[in-house]
Amino acid sequence: MLFVSRRIGMALEVIPTMGTSIIWFRRDLRLADHPALLAALAHGTTTPLFVLDPLFVERSGAARFAFLLRNIRALDGSMNRALVVRHGDPLDIVPRFAAEVGADKVFMSSDFGPYGSQRDTEVAARLTAMKVELVAVGSPYAVNPGTIRKSDGRPFAVFTPFSRVWVGHGWPAPLPAPTSMNFRGAPEVKCDGIPADPQLTAELPPAGEEAAWARWEHFAGDALSRYKEERNAPAIDGSSKLSPYLRFGVLHPRQLLAELRPDPHHDVYRSELCWRDFYADVLHHQPHTTWKNLQPKMEALPVDTDARAKQRFAAWCAGQTGYPIVDAGMRQMLATGWMHNRVRMIVASFLVKDLHLPWQWGAKFFMQQLVDGDIASNNHGWQWTAGTGTDAAPYFRIFNPLLQAEKFDPSGAYVRTWVPELAGVPDKFVHAPNDNPAGLPKGYVAPMVEHKAERDESLRRYKVVTGK
Repeated sequence: MLFVSRRIGMALEVIPTMGTSIIWFRRDLRLADHPALLAALAHGTTTPLFVLDPLFVERSGAARFAFLLRNIRALDGSMNRALVVRHGDPLDIVPRFAAEVGADKVFMSSDFGPYGSQRDTEVAARLTAMKVELVAVGSPYAVNPGTIRKSDGRPFAVFTPFSRVWVGHGWPAPLPAPTSMNFRGAPEVKCDGIPADPQLTAELPPAGEEAAWARWEHFAGDALSRYKEERNAPAIDGSSKLSPYLRFGVLHPRQLLAELRPDPHHDVYRSELCWRDFYADVLHHQPHTTWKNLQPKMEALPVDTDARAKQRFAAWCAGQTGYPIVDAGMRQMLATGWMHNRVRMIVASFLVKDLHLPWQWGAKFFMQQLVDGDIASNNHGWQWTAGTGTDAAPYFRIFNPLLQAEKFDPSGAYVRTWVPELAGVPDKFVHAPNDNPAGLPKGYVAPMVEHKAERDESLRRYKVVTGK
């Protein structure tokens, strides 16, 4: 089969040797710029495999699971329906499948997450016992976690110095797509099939490489030229919205980096891609920080977990806090599986600093709802906002939701889109409808807390940590 990515240019003819291999797809659901796929094809006859891990199904919300399934279907279509999908624990499925197809090598992209690393180590051990080699080629990152270090060999804990070394280190150019693929797959090899999408209400982005590149073209053709100024405005289509595609490797960040040039707006977008590598690097070095504070001193910070706290959390989850910018963000996520990045910070700060709830509660809810839910980026993004993670700024950076809304959504267009109860509220009161002399619009709620008082309470609690 011929597949030539228009983003790559010349395609690559792969001349196989006489081996038999498996290409084990995971977070790399594409054909272009896929080093592990090219290595597998070069080794010989290749069977493409995707293992539907029940643990992923259990931990994913309906939106992310549905988006995964749609991209598996798109990948399968681009391979002439040769993809073999098996359901079960990869520790059992991959070795058994290698024996079934007579493979002497299993190729994959490296996984640096805590679960993925442990899984691959155990799979490698089982394959080795069968005299089959597990070969890692490439990863989902521009620069592999663990590569960027300080001059003394220690990993970075702050983004800015990491980013400088990251840019200086660089990354390879994207690899061409194969012109032909010598697959021995479905229907010759038994396939468990791709399940039907779960029932969901979120409206998801289209799946597949072509759809991802169409979104890039839309972004690069317009908003990228104003990205530095407009990326923080949630009412504007000013962000790339490519995070779901990067999450599942439908695109590789290296492909996007190759599209950028020296330019202030491109530089900021490059920096956003760097954050993704940075958080993966942090989690690689400190896997316990998936759910524990990176800064141990913050374990002393008092948080609320009682029945009243759970009621407040439920209101936050439903977008019923009485703070329009917070409610708009939560409702956008519930409706689309995605939330604007600036608003993610606002709603996270509100949960931790205004409601005094554990950041882990919010991070888990995000992972259940977001199509782009990535454990490293999501959880360390939450820690950044909570003041428990990788940042030189102190805990007392507390977002004022009203000021944030007035600065980044001055006309209230974003809020009105997702909180229709406020459609008729004058601009002057759209972010503070409780102050409107006409009263709250029907169906909307009064603010559940008073920000200034809760800000003072957050700072009072922080004194437990500092001892001052």
